Amino acid sequence: MEESSLHLKEDIDRAVELLKKMQARDNMPRDKLQKLQAVLESEFFGTVRQVYENVYGTVDAKGAPEAVAGATAKATIAAFAASEGYSHPRIVELPKTEAGLGFNIMGGNDPETPIYVSRIIPDGVADRNGGLRRGDELLAVNGVSVEKMRHEDVVGLLKKSEVSVKMVLKYNPGVLNEMESQFDQQRQSSQRRSQRKSR
Repeated sequence: MEESSLHLKEDIDRAVELLKKMQARDNMPRDKLQKLQAVLESEFFGTVRQVYENVYGTVDAKGAPEAVAGATAKATIAAFAASEGYSHPRIVELPKTEAGLGFNIMGGNDPETPIYVSRIIPDGVADRNGGLRRGDELLAVNGVSVEKMRHEDVVGLLKKSEVSVKMVLKYNPGVLNEMESQFDQQRQSSQRRSQRKSR
């Protein structure tokens, strides 16, 4: 799929200038216009714009521009909804090489288990890029939401990309540590059962 870029900052800047002009008029609700201007100039709105712009170029949707915009909006909202109470989503793009992407994932064994970056391979693509962290939850790959997607399907989605992989991520190491702790407990329990059987 051919990527298309989207840059909304100039449009937002024009909207802010228009709001300032409207506030100078006597017949306009100045307090409401000021609140709207504050939202458009806020750091959070800038983060939303950045995620939307990056997702727009990779969203897997066909048809009229309105359909692509709608699919992008849904993917952006899903990313922020999934990150509620944690760090905001961010975009990381990695080039595809013969050596792979340079990281491992875990999770996705059932629809309720999220996918996490469990290991960054030293001197691999992800390690050299520096944008990926152990404990990052994977929210979307090339515009496709991986929420409730099984592990093998996410691996297939990552391998499917030919040139680069653009991911929406949020940092949430606490859940990864809990998953690893449960995995270790299951492994130790299995080892103890095997030892009892061998006696």
